[in-house]
Amino acid sequence: MANDIPNNGPGALTQEAVSGFRETFDADPSKRMAQNVVTQHDVNDMALDHSIVTDSPHSFSIVLDDWGVTNQARSGRCWMFAGLNLCRVDTRNVLNVKEFEFSQNYLMFWDKLERANFILEAIIETADRPSDDRTVDFLLRNPLSDGGQWDMFTALVAKHGVVPKTSMPETESSANSGRMNASLNYQTRQGAKRIRDAYAKESGLDELRGIKDQTLKVIYDVLCIHLGTPPTEVDWQWKDKDDKFTRSGKLTPLQFAADYLRTDIHDYVSLVHDPRESSPEGATFTVEYLGNVVDAPAIRYLNVDIQLMKDITLKMLEDGKSVWMGCDTGKQMHRDLGLWDADLFDYASVYGADFSMNKAERLEYHQTAMTHAMMFTGVDVVDGVPRRWRVENSWDDKVGNKGFFMMNDSWFAEYMFEIAVPKEYLPPELQKALELEPIVLPAWDPMGSLAG
Repeated sequence: MANDIPNNGPGALTQEAVSGFRETFDADPSKRMAQNVVTQHDVNDMALDHSIVTDSPHSFSIVLDDWGVTNQARSGRCWMFAGLNLCRVDTRNVLNVKEFEFSQNYLMFWDKLERANFILEAIIETADRPSDDRTVDFLLRNPLSDGGQWDMFTALVAKHGVVPKTSMPETESSANSGRMNASLNYQTRQGAKRIRDAYAKESGLDELRGIKDQTLKVIYDVLCIHLGTPPTEVDWQWKDKDDKFTRSGKLTPLQFAADYLRTDIHDYVSLVHDPRESSPEGATFTVEYLGNVVDAPAIRYLNVDIQLMKDITLKMLEDGKSVWMGCDTGKQMHRDLGLWDADLFDYASVYGADFSMNKAERLEYHQTAMTHAMMFTGVDVVDGVPRRWRVENSWDDKVGNKGFFMMNDSWFAEYMFEIAVPKEYLPPELQKALELEPIVLPAWDPMGSLAG
């Protein structure tokens, strides 16, 4: 009979247990009410705390931005957009123009090609390991993703420079990268197989790198087809806000960066808040096989207290400097309102369940990680204490307050993970800590998640 479902031994889910679950659910009117609502509506509509919404206006005592937001569209280039958005603030002033954008597509092209070389070099280095080795598996899981980190951004600019958006505008694939990435990943994995097969036949390093170069040539072609060929020089001229016309002539991307990218990004360092017991404050970290440019310095983080991260962010904003940052954007966020608050959605009341893991526990058990990079452009300060933060997103101007979001300070503590700041903003003892040998975290550690 239908009800005669056998139990399958120790640890199996039993019919008795399921019957008990159903009885307690049916006996709880609050859960039946939640069922009636959530089966017809988004659970966030029920969980939203309206009092937080009404007490969270997009109003700030310090606002730096007087420009429009950018749009990364259906791609994962947030780190790159946030980096270029930071740099364009000073560039607008140098050019004396209201609006300006660097080409995100240009850096995307070089990131993909450099990252393919980075991954295939790692494949050569690990060729003696089995294909199901955890590190090899990690390298092949999503080799040419769109994600990245602050140090990866500065490495690209240092090697390839920048160009204005007009010199290499967006394409269908830069704005919607899924199909392109599928082909890029295929070619990278196929190249990895050929390298590993050649290693198994005792081929030398020169032959392995020859296979790598053949793979990179195919990847270059794919990138050109999808993104266009990157310019080797820019014929640059513009008219400023005072109607003054200037012609700079032909500049290489590195010359363009030297002349017009005036933000000293290479003096910036990455501060993270990692509260896990295994991650001591004041220590530096790197993540194995995290990067894109083989000959660039290793990715490096300095672990600090969350209050210090807030204090430095506030000081930079008070000094008129926007702040690049990384966070877990999807948690406790209302996209249309452009609002984050640690308690914005009361899921505990909806489900009658416990949601009490702290930040360190959420990191350890894969419930939180850096997922998005943006830029702080304002803050609301009351009696010297910030209560809400203004954030420039790169999701177009149709969400939030014309694309700008508002972060209540409670959310900063729980879901902020990283900022990039000039070294001069660090206390002297932490400037010295940057010289320490970094602790090496495994490739799959959540501190590397933004690049995935």
